[in-house]
Amino acid sequence: MSKYKHPIAEANETSPFGSLTPAEFYANHGVTHGSDYITSKQGLKLFTQWWTPQESTIPIRGIVCVVHGYTGESSWFVQLTAVHFAKHGFAVCAIDHMGHGFSEGLRAHLPDINLVVDECILFFNGFRAQYAADLPAFLYAESLGGAIALLITLRRDGIVPERRFDGVVLNGAMCGISDKFKPPWPLEHFLSIAAFLVPTWCVVPTRGSLPNVSFKVEWKRKLALASPRRPLQRPRAATAQELLRVCREVQCKFSEVDVPFLIVHGAEDIVCDPACAEDLYNRAASKDKTLRIYPGMWHQLVGEPDENVELVFGEVIEWLLTRAERGVSASVIGG
Repeated sequence: MSKYKHPIAEANETSPFGSLTPAEFYANHGVTHGSDYITSKQGLKLFTQWWTPQESTIPIRGIVCVVHGYTGESSWFVQLTAVHFAKHGFAVCAIDHMGHGFSEGLRAHLPDINLVVDECILFFNGFRAQYAADLPAFLYAESLGGAIALLITLRRDGIVPERRFDGVVLNGAMCGISDKFKPPWPLEHFLSIAAFLVPTWCVVPTRGSLPNVSFKVEWKRKLALASPRRPLQRPRAATAQELLRVCREVQCKFSEVDVPFLIVHGAEDIVCDPACAEDLYNRAASKDKTLRIYPGMWHQLVGEPDENVELVFGEVIEWLLTRAERGVSASVIGG
């Protein structure tokens, strides 16, 4: 179990920092924060940020690179989890995908996930280069970020062997979109036509509002909606088509996944199908793999009651710390 409570306990329905300013929040948690912009190959300015333990508090045990999901951002719920990791000794970084958060681009438009994978690799490589090459490094990914993280680990070009990741935490990963959330038939079958004719139009209906079916606790649902940068419109046609395509691509590559991973997933997730996460676990070639399907829990595990949040993220922290320690030990022995 984690030695610290997840910072979501200090949030309220209007701010992830509760009554504190961001600076006060970071200081209270013994974390240093920084941010900057990088420029993508398409010329878009993409927002990046990082959180590290203050030098006087705890040594850095490893690196965690965070990948947020569709309509998400690095400055709201995910930031609280990043601070949680930093408090346990990790240097943590995150990037807002194009059209999300503080990054440029048409709002919530992701017509080509491969571009997002490229951007993540570019930033993560740069962040990791600031630290010793043998420092253990992990990916932490939520929802669509899970599919992106798997594609990052499967990408061989652009990642030198010593910069591959030592493990991946998949939280509610989009290995497959639940039939309970997909566009109703027959609209899904006409999606390719809509994506070709009106790619950026917000025309794709889903079976429920994403925050309403993701966050079990009502005040956390209100906090999700309180973000001024959270898009609330229906998915754009080309984006919806791409999300479905990426799920098919990732599913075809499950057997190629060989990175150590931890899956944490709500059994009552009606956005990303937990059965697909189980399929990944069963088919992956990874020697070190762990599956946690939590009965009764929804898509956003940080949106659960406090006791569930502590259970889930306690297991995540323990998994990361155990493997970071193994990585450091192996490095010392090998050196």
